[in-house]
Amino acid sequence: MRARSIVHFAAFVALLALPFASAQAQTAGGPLKVLAAENFYGGIAAQIGGAHVSVSNIIANPDQDPHSFEATPGQVRQVADAKIVIFNGGHYDEWMEKLLKASPRKDRITVEAARVVKAKHGGNPHLWYAPATMPAVAKAIAAALTKADAAHAADYGANLDKVLADLERITQRVAQLRDKHKGKPVTATEPVFGLMAEVLGLTMRNEKFQMALMNESEPSARDIAAFETDLKTRKVKVLLYNSQVSEKLAQRLVDIAKEAKIPVVGVTETQPADKSFVDWMLSQLDALDKALDTQNS
Repeated sequence: MRARSIVHFAAFVALLALPFASAQAQTAGGPLKVLAAENFYGGIAAQIGGAHVSVSNIIANPDQDPHSFEATPGQVRQVADAKIVIFNGGHYDEWMEKLLKASPRKDRITVEAARVVKAKHGGNPHLWYAPATMPAVAKAIAAALTKADAAHAADYGANLDKVLADLERITQRVAQLRDKHKGKPVTATEPVFGLMAEVLGLTMRNEKFQMALMNESEPSARDIAAFETDLKTRKVKVLLYNSQVSEKLAQRLVDIAKEAKIPVVGVTETQPADKSFVDWMLSQLDALDKALDTQNS
C-alpha cells in the first residue's frame, strides 16, 4: 500500500525542539484541542463537540493531493498540543502515526477509523466512503470527547444524535441508488470510491489497474489495454476519476472515456470547503446517479 505522504526529518527535528510541558495540560477553561488528519473527520468532531472544542485539520485544502503531503513544523506542533487526535489509519495517513510516536503524550486520546471499523489489513484505505464508517467513527469521537471532558457529556451525546440522524441521509440515498443501479458495470482510475461502489452493488472493473495507480506502481500493459478496451467498446457505464490526482495515464483514460461518450464523474479524497461531509457524499452520489441515468439503454 502506498505511503500516503512523507514527514521530513526536519519536521521531526522541529518537533523534538518543542516545549512539551505546555502541551501536557489543557488550558484551564479553554476549549478541548482536537486535531484531525483529514478535514472530513474534523468536521464531524466539530459538529459533536460544538462550542466545547477547538478543531484543526491537517489535510483541509480541497485542491491538495493527500498523496504528496509533507508536514510543516507548525503542523507538527499541532499534533503535540492536541488532546484528541483523529486519523484514518489503515496505511492511508502513515505520516500521522509517525508524528504521534514522535510526540508521546500520556493523556492524549486517539481515534483511528481503521481500528474502529476493524478494517481489513491491506484493503481499500478510503474508509470514509463506506456508509457504515462515519457513524461508527462519530460514536468513537463522542466517546473520546466524553472521556476527556465528562462535564459536557450530555452535550456531546445530544450532538451525536443529530450527527447520526444527518448521516442517515447517506444511507437512505445509497439504498435508493442500489435499487436503481445494482449490477451496472463501472470503472475508476483509482479505488477512491471503491467501498461506496461496492455497497451500491455496482460491478467494478479494472481493479488491478486501480490498485497499481494508487500504489504508484506501473500498471501492466495488459491491464492498461483492458482498461482502454472497456472504454472504447463502452463496456462500462461510467468512469470514476480522482480529480485531485493528475497522473498522465489517468488523464489519458479520461480523454478516451470522453471520446467514447462515457460520463466521467469526479470524486475527491478531501471534503470541499463549502460542504459538510453529508452534502459532499450526497453531491457525488447525485452526480453518479445522473451519469448512470444517461447510459440507460
